[in-house]
Amino acid sequence: MSAHQKPRLLVLTSTYPRWSGDHEPGFVHELAKRLTDRFEVMVLGPHAAGAVVDERLDGVRVIRYRYAPGFLETLVNDGGMVANLRHAFWKWLLVPGFFIGLWWAFLRARREWRPDVIHAHWLVPQGVVAAIARKDVPLIVTSHGADLFAISGRAYAWLRAYVVGRASRITVVSQAMRQRLRQEIPAADPLVMPMGVDFAVRFVPDHRQQRSRTVILFVGRLVEKKGLLHLIEAMPTILARHPRIQLDIIGYGPERKRLGERIAELGIEDRVHFLGAVAQALLPSHYQRAAVCVAPFVEAADGDQEGLGLVVAEAVGCLCPVVAGDVQAVYDLLDADCAHIVSPRDTDALAAAIVDVLDHPDAAQSRVAHARTQIERKISWTAVANGYADLFNAIVIDSKSR
Repeated sequence: MSAHQKPRLLVLTSTYPRWSGDHEPGFVHELAKRLTDRFEVMVLGPHAAGAVVDERLDGVRVIRYRYAPGFLETLVNDGGMVANLRHAFWKWLLVPGFFIGLWWAFLRARREWRPDVIHAHWLVPQGVVAAIARKDVPLIVTSHGADLFAISGRAYAWLRAYVVGRASRITVVSQAMRQRLRQEIPAADPLVMPMGVDFAVRFVPDHRQQRSRTVILFVGRLVEKKGLLHLIEAMPTILARHPRIQLDIIGYGPERKRLGERIAELGIEDRVHFLGAVAQALLPSHYQRAAVCVAPFVEAADGDQEGLGLVVAEAVGCLCPVVAGDVQAVYDLLDADCAHIVSPRDTDALAAAIVDVLDHPDAAQSRVAHARTQIERKISWTAVANGYADLFNAIVIDSKSR
């Protein structure tokens, strides 16, 4: 190990908060900041308009590389890279600059900062760049879902195999992803190491807050795999039983216009409210108030699906009853004893599950309390961060002993 006091961890990511309190998914930062007691942590992520190029955030040094003029740096945010590329074909023009920016930032950090271990989030593109240019620095790559499920074809399969062959260790966030990766690359032996949820401070019950009997909550990006369209299709059936119900939608993404049009066609504009993006710190109050949180996950037409579905865990942390889509990853968190798990494409079944929660709130509360006990043991941030820290430390020690 070099002369610095703590081993140095270099993190590569595409999804990262642009500033403190940003609504963008923050799980990479949540992990990074919890590792600063055992590592010096530097994160490399893409720049976006209004973000600082080089700053320290919760003890983590964050460097955001430029890849286009500021007003064009829209490849990653508000929907995710894969969804943005599919809904706005012109954004493919940003991809070369994105790779060049990532490549140059990585080479510079490797040369000047001299990390002891690299953690790349997503097999493609971060894992590819790190695998090619890491030299003798040990590399851990974490796949979160879209990089495995949504990106298909021989070229991408070859890239994933290349990354797996070059990495010191591969981790995935659910058993479903482990099975999928091993089907594609039989020699792969990924560890299942999910991201975490803050069950201690943020996503907790608030017994002072009276839970609504009329609010259905959806939280997530407005992309196909989140299944919001099916929840909207189920609303007329739900309203026939509970006329005062309203659907609050927290999220953003490329399907916003299409979803709004379908709501208008169904004539339910007065019962559906788009709340837009909400900062992470404000999410718990919505979970604490809602009658039920619906996460109608589906497998998208391109094969993309949830890697884990942390929104389910966030809701459960706040003791909000959950109805979830029947995708494999959900079973890493829930079972039929603690939540309704249905096929959202069967809108009658989806509506029936939601109505059951609304009709029997005490039973729903009992189930979600059981679910919280189960989930907290699996994915509390304390357990997750300790697991990753131990993995990184063991790999650093092993690499130095050779």
